[in-house]
Order: sequence, then C-alpha cells, then structure tokens
Amino acid sequence: MSTRTDMTPDGCPLTFGQRVRRVRERNGQTRAVVGGLVGRSAEWVKAIENGRLKTPRLPLLLRLADVLGVDDISELTGDERGLATTHTKSAHAALSAVRDALTTYQLNDRDERPDVAAHLLGRVREAWSLWHGAGEHRTRVAAVLPDLLGDLQHATRSLIGADRRRVLVGLAETYHLAQLYLSFQPAPELVFLTGDRSMSAAQDADSPRAMASAAWYMNHVFRDAGERHEARVDLAMRAAHLLKPENSAEDLARWGLLHLAAALSYAKIGQRGNAERFWDLADDAAKRLGDGYAHPYLIFGRGMVDAYAVTMYADLVRGRDAVDAAHGADLAPMPSATRRSFHTIESARAYSLQGEHVAVVHLLKKALDISPETARYNVFARATVTELAGSPSRVIRDDVRHLAHRLGVQAA
Repeated sequence: MSTRTDMTPDGCPLTFGQRVRRVRERNGQTRAVVGGLVGRSAEWVKAIENGRLKTPRLPLLLRLADVLGVDDISELTGDERGLATTHTKSAHAALSAVRDALTTYQLNDRDERPDVAAHLLGRVREAWSLWHGAGEHRTRVAAVLPDLLGDLQHATRSLIGADRRRVLVGLAETYHLAQLYLSFQPAPELVFLTGDRSMSAAQDADSPRAMASAAWYMNHVFRDAGERHEARVDLAMRAAHLLKPENSAEDLARWGLLHLAAALSYAKIGQRGNAERFWDLADDAAKRLGDGYAHPYLIFGRGMVDAYAVTMYADLVRGRDAVDAAHGADLAPMPSATRRSFHTIESARAYSLQGEHVAVVHLLKKALDISPETARYNVFARATVTELAGSPSRVIRDDVRHLAHRLGVQAA
C-alpha cells in the first residue's frame, strides 16, 4: 500500500528513477559519486532518474541499493515483496536468539545478587576477544551475548555509585558488540536499537570516553539510516570535544577515531577536501600514538587509519588513489581478524573501481580465508561474486565459482 510520500504531487506513484533520486538527494550524494560506486557514469544515474533507462537487472540493482544505503529494495522499486535483504543479506543462525535478548524486557528484578563489576567487565573483554579473533567470530559472540546483556542489565539496576557507572560503560560496549554482530544482517531496526541504547548507557555512565565510542558506532547507524552528513559530523565533533587527547592515549585514540568518522562521512557525499582534512587529523593522532599502538577493542591506530584511506578514496570514486592507499596499508599487525578481513574486502572494492577483476577475486579469497564470517556476510563481497559469475573471463571463472560456493551465493 502506497503512502503519500510514495506519490507525486498530482497523486501518481513515484517511478523507480524518482525513488532513486529521492534517496540519493536525502543522502547528499552526487550523481557522479553514485555512478562511480556502481561502476557507471553520472549520465547513467541521470538517465535512470529521468526514466530514460529502465530498472537495472538484479546484480546491478543490488549494488545500487547498497551504495544508496537501502536495505529494502521496495524503497526503490515500490514492490513491497522485493527485499534487498532476501538477496544480499543472509541471516546468521543465532539472529533470533540475539533479537530475543534485545527485545525481551525484564520487568521484575532477579532475586540473586548481581555479579561483581570487575568480573562482568572481564566477560565484556573476553567477548571482544572472541569478536576480533580468527574463525567464526559471529557464532562465538552470539553464544555469549544474550547472557552477558542480561547480567549487565541486571547489574545496572542493582548496583550504585562507581560500580554502576563502570557496568554501564561495559553495557555500552556490549551493545557495540551486538551492533557489529547485527551489521550485514537482515535486521536494520535492531542496528538502530543497539546504537541508541549504547549511547544512552554511555550518557547514564557520564563517561566522555564511552560517549565518544558510542558516537563512532552511531555514525554507522546514521549512515545506514540515510541521516545527512551534517548530523553525523556534528555528533562526532561534539563527542570529540568531550575528550582530552593531550592527556591520555585512551582519549587520543577516540579523538582520532571520531575524526576518521567525519572523514568517511564527507567521502560518502564526494567532498574530497573535507574528507582528506579530517583524515589528516586522524592520521596525526595515529602518529602521536606510535606505529605499534592499536586500541584494545576499537583497534584505532596506524593500520586502521591507513586502511580507512582505501575506503575514503573508494567512496570518493578515486580508484587509482584507493589502489595506491591499499598498496601502502599494512594490515598484518592489526590485532583483529575481522578488521583485517573487512579492510581486505575494501581493497578489493578499490580494485573493482579500476576494473581489475583478477585482483578483486584474489583479495576476496584472501578475506574469506582471514575471517570466513566477515566475508560471508559482506554485501559487497556477495554482490560482486554474483556479478562476476556472469563474466566471460576464463581466468577467474573457477575461482569465482569456488568463492560463490563458500559465500553461499548463486553462480552461473
């Protein structure tokens, strides 16, 4: 059933092109940026929006939906049965258990005393180690999230004073973990829920560092929800102003992370100057922390800043710059298999802008070996393998079929 926002002023349903234009303008993206990210020109986007070209075939439609940050293809096509998540996002086996843990409210206090704060925070650290470790990180984290969330929530209702504030910080960090678990899953409403709850817990703890971390993760929520870049940058900078980067590595790492968030927000809308300016500030923070530094769970440091330069230039549709950045990024020391895999996939995205399909396939295979579940649930990886399955190139044909099998997508 159409709503008023799905209709033109004269009462006609919006066309596919009009819907694309509405989402693109809401995001603050130019036609050149959108076209470049899907491997087409600005004129192609204009032709789509003006109705001169029809709805593209499924692989390209999925790529367009991903670039526009659309989870439900019906937002573009008007067909409520066509979910992008059906085609690009595979649900993890434990998703329903995590959903239940997030949406079940304990209205009656438990009879037992809460665990001591130090032990609870130790369990939070262990959960982060599971996330960043090699192997099936989503599966391992999903096994501990429900009980950990429940115990932390119980403790925040039972403890007082400094212990309660410490547990609230741990609860905020656990919501970050839940948000990461939910990324690339068909549950966008839960991503927003966890982002909002993590910020609320950080504010209740009155912890500038926790609020800074929550602002980094809320930037991802805002981006996926189509929130304009001004709101994302404003949130990051307001959180950064709470910190004292000159006093501690903890504050400096979060300060650098928030400037990295601003750089990525500007890159998404094609503002190269602002993107590079904020990346330079994050780069300066990484230099001040030293080459050997990486935050224990946020992983901010030299490797992360260099790796996100690849993402920044890929989002700016500067393929050669993105490839050059990929050449200069050393992912090996990064103490997180999930991050190494993700940034390897981003390097594949850089090479895809240059049409270097052999490199793309090689890097996707490497990312899959580093962290199978990171690659398996990545939209770019799945959509790209689906698209390359139709390539006539015999050089990559067998590798693409192997990738498709391991990723669980269809190949010709």
